[in-house]
Amino acid sequence: MALPPIPGTDAAAARRGRTVPGDRSGSDRGASPVELAIVAPLIILLLFLAIQISAVFLARSAALSAAQEAVSAQRAYQAQPGAGLAKGNEFLTHTSELLTDAEVVAAPAEPNEVAFTVTGQALSVIPGMDFEVSQTAYGEIERFTLDGNE
Repeated sequence: MALPPIPGTDAAAARRGRTVPGDRSGSDRGASPVELAIVAPLIILLLFLAIQISAVFLARSAALSAAQEAVSAQRAYQAQPGAGLAKGNEFLTHTSELLTDAEVVAAPAEPNEVAFTVTGQALSVIPGMDFEVSQTAYGEIERFTLDGNE
């Protein structure tokens, strides 16, 4: 048979719903919702920031790939003028969800080189913010030589 609790002890106080001086068991009531209300916006902001950074890097990758496709097409042996622009724009039509308002432009290059720059906007998950992306690729024009020195 169990003995009844002694008045003034923790067990007796717990039965009456009161706390004993120095007992912190009931002082944190309601702290979790308040902590969540403070921390949740920060977590959501960090999540959106991570998604935005990923979107910018994907857009940069798509722009660089389009520029490289354009250079590869234009630097080919006896390539037709405009072949690089056509190939770069064709690539961009397949990746239009990653890079919006994209444009392929021939960039200035050395006499025996071709260069293309692709610019556009990365998708934005943060309202009111635009992220411009620009990537350039260079390549040497393929040509036939007899001596192999050039």
